[in-house]
Amino acid sequence: MKKIYDNDPWLMPFKGAIDARHARIEAAYRHIAGDGKLKDAVNNHLYYGLHRCDDGSWVFREWAPNATRIHLVGEFNNWKRTDGYALQAVGGGNWELKLPAMFLRHGELYKLFIEWPGGGGERLPAYTTRAVQDPVTKVFCAQVWDPDEKYVWKHPRAGRRPHPMIYECHIGMSSEEEKVASFEEFRTTVLPQVKELGYDTLQIMALQEHPYYGSFGYQVSNFYALSSRFGTPEEFKRLVDDAHGKGIAVVMDIVHSHSVDNEAEGLSNFDGREDLYFYKGPQGRHPAWGSRCFDYGKDETKFFLLSNVKYWMEEYHIDGFRFDGVTSMLYWDHGLGKDFVGYENYFNDGVDENAVTYLALANRLVREMNPNAFTIAEDVSGMAGLAAPFARGGVGFDFRMSMGVADNWIKWIKTLSDEQWSVGEIWWQLTNKRDDEKTISYAECHDQALVGDKTLIFRLMDKEMYFSMNKESRNAVVDRGIALHKMIRLVTAATAGDGYLNFMGNEFGHPEWIDFPREGNGWSFAHARRLWSLARPDYLRYRYLRNFDADMVHFIRRERLLGARPRLLVQDEEKKVLVFSRGNCIFAANFNATGSFADYGFEAPEGEYVQVLDSDLPRYDGFDRRAHGEHHFTVGGRLSLYLPSRTVLVLRKL
Repeated sequence: MKKIYDNDPWLMPFKGAIDARHARIEAAYRHIAGDGKLKDAVNNHLYYGLHRCDDGSWVFREWAPNATRIHLVGEFNNWKRTDGYALQAVGGGNWELKLPAMFLRHGELYKLFIEWPGGGGERLPAYTTRAVQDPVTKVFCAQVWDPDEKYVWKHPRAGRRPHPMIYECHIGMSSEEEKVASFEEFRTTVLPQVKELGYDTLQIMALQEHPYYGSFGYQVSNFYALSSRFGTPEEFKRLVDDAHGKGIAVVMDIVHSHSVDNEAEGLSNFDGREDLYFYKGPQGRHPAWGSRCFDYGKDETKFFLLSNVKYWMEEYHIDGFRFDGVTSMLYWDHGLGKDFVGYENYFNDGVDENAVTYLALANRLVREMNPNAFTIAEDVSGMAGLAAPFARGGVGFDFRMSMGVADNWIKWIKTLSDEQWSVGEIWWQLTNKRDDEKTISYAECHDQALVGDKTLIFRLMDKEMYFSMNKESRNAVVDRGIALHKMIRLVTAATAGDGYLNFMGNEFGHPEWIDFPREGNGWSFAHARRLWSLARPDYLRYRYLRNFDADMVHFIRRERLLGARPRLLVQDEEKKVLVFSRGNCIFAANFNATGSFADYGFEAPEGEYVQVLDSDLPRYDGFDRRAHGEHHFTVGGRLSLYLPSRTVLVLRKL
């Protein structure tokens, strides 16, 4: 099999580094798996933590090599360190406690009290699968979770997603009410909408337990614990199961890039050592995030994280992962303030090869667990080979996020007048992707909606959204925003490398920003929710943006467009017209602010074409300037179309 440098001469100077990286990964695989499979070798979750034995008794195990004494404390012993709940050292830094069945009951709260030379403190077990927060004191405790009725799965897993259409979501902020929404509420109210809109993949944020709700789930404390603020494990399983029943895959936003610095809830100074799971000294602390950085070269850390991947796939039937903060993992400087220009950035001493190895192992594990599962890398550095198969010298992600696409839309909207937009630059930035790596494109994700930033619709309309989203209102700013919102999303989706992503609510132009409850806003939930009702009335313009997004997604899936490569047909800078083909379809986008063009001609493949999507239709709050369902014929190898200003027309060749 050809390696990534065989088809890219710019990578050839780094052939030695790429081959050495491949050899390191293979050696690490064999070190863990021996002659077998990785999926059979990483089972820490089955050994550590609290488990029921076949005879009904309990066994609890923890790894804490620096500890001198460990007690299990909780509601069952009045939070006292008693001899009957003292763990015993069993070698290798491992501690164990066996208890009769009646000593622990479902729902009881507990912690560890770990003592070490010169100190001690309460800790949550590293492998706890359930942690709950006291609503008054805000203190987290582990919880015995052993319900009488075990969840029985009803539907098979979702199957392959070579071209996922992703609906990115956050369970807690999915309600219209000012509160933390639940798995059940999402399952019954939002999941049917996802199906109706046509998306075939859910990407769920904030599933791992995190002490601070406002962190959006990216400051994880308990890696094996499903966040209890959204409901129970059984309720989440029902959500995943229902999604599978609707043909929707479930991808988890997994955070293995760092760990919260909290000691009471997290892994920091777990047994009195700062480097139990993390790098020593400054390398073990993230300068921008205030969190702890994993030592990916340590076997115990690799087993902890790899077992974590396996646990989520086994326990919750997860179909894949979007790995967060990959850039921060890959580079010793976390990529902070760095411009990644040139391949030399990816193959030098500034790369944490331990992290590269871990990510490659995680990708191989996912595939061994489920050949149809897939992984996505959130990386801004563009490391060559990150989303190339391991056998070709890559790290093995199935997709990488095209993070520059959203950044460029923001740049053009913020810094250029409409007349200054370059359709050539738009085409280049939206299609400039490595041929040997698959990508997920998006016009905006949750990042563009966080407080301090703005959604696309809010950038385009600003305060006018508050006054002129009524259908009867005629406002030039809002008209422009509606038109460009549709154009930006369709052109982004139609040029997407191999998949497309939307953050929940943005399909109908959800107003304003996302701001989680915090001291600075009086702990308000006003901006940590989704105003679904805006998209229901026919007198508000949000409904028509939703219509467009749904038809766009269904069209792209129906035509299987992302299985083909886009091809440029017209790049007209003077008139601001961009025309390209993909699969059996032609996309004609007129970005001109005022100019509409009759009989706009261009070369196209011979044949008859029918109009299949038009952003100017009344159904999408357009101005209805074209005849509906027209057929167009090439004459002398050319098509002639009427292109109204700020519209996209899509034709399918018959």
